[in-house]
Amino acid sequence: MSVVPIEPYGTDFYTEPAADPDTLANLGPLAPLAGTWSGVHGADEHPVAVEDDGIERDAFVEHHDLQPIDPQTNGPQLLYGLRYHTHIVKPGEVETFHDQVGYWLWEPATRTLMLTLGIPRGQVLLAGGTAEPDARAFEVRAAVGSEVYGILANPFLDQAFRTVSYRMSVTVNSDGTWSYEEEGVLELPDRPEPFSHIDRNTLVRVAAPTPNPLVLGAPSDGSLGIGSLRGDDSISL
Repeated sequence: MSVVPIEPYGTDFYTEPAADPDTLANLGPLAPLAGTWSGVHGADEHPVAVEDDGIERDAFVEHHDLQPIDPQTNGPQLLYGLRYHTHIVKPGEVETFHDQVGYWLWEPATRTLMLTLGIPRGQVLLAGGTAEPDARAFEVRAAVGSEVYGILANPFLDQAFRTVSYRMSVTVNSDGTWSYEEEGVLELPDRPEPFSHIDRNTLVRVAAPTPNPLVLGAPSDGSLGIGSLRGDDSISL
């Protein structure tokens, strides 16, 4: 049986590459995002009933934590990343306005960025894009129906607030802050045109990142301690 190569990795889908255990040194354009952040000037635009003007605008306060994870491998594919949790409230309130968890991932070999997103409303997505390692601005996108960078939702959301596309644009600012604009394009049963649900904020670092576990306690042999998909007998547990 002939095996079709997968660029840029060829036909060996199992052998894992050597990886630098220091994730913070290998995050490419994601490096400036590592740490704990606060943003007090968030702006949200979301749909409401047409008889109530159809759109509501809210200010919000955001706590955003992005911490490095150990290098991850899918056979020859090597990924470095940040695990994130963002928690959002309206100014002066305690009740959660928005909560979101996931990973930012960087694949150096293909200069690919990926964002996973999960929210406790029954919706998940995987968005992707490309950027140079030293990029100060980048963007990832997802679309409903895609088998690679796609969007999934529970049946109610899919019918009442169907997200057909997603975009996250990030800009790293010269003062050390970073800003984002996040857009979900929704199809709603009560209006003929799609609605752009948009969130924006600028985040200020309040704490440095904690190094990933392998840096805090790296194996003495310099390996990742996870063995090989070929069935290496030296796997460390």
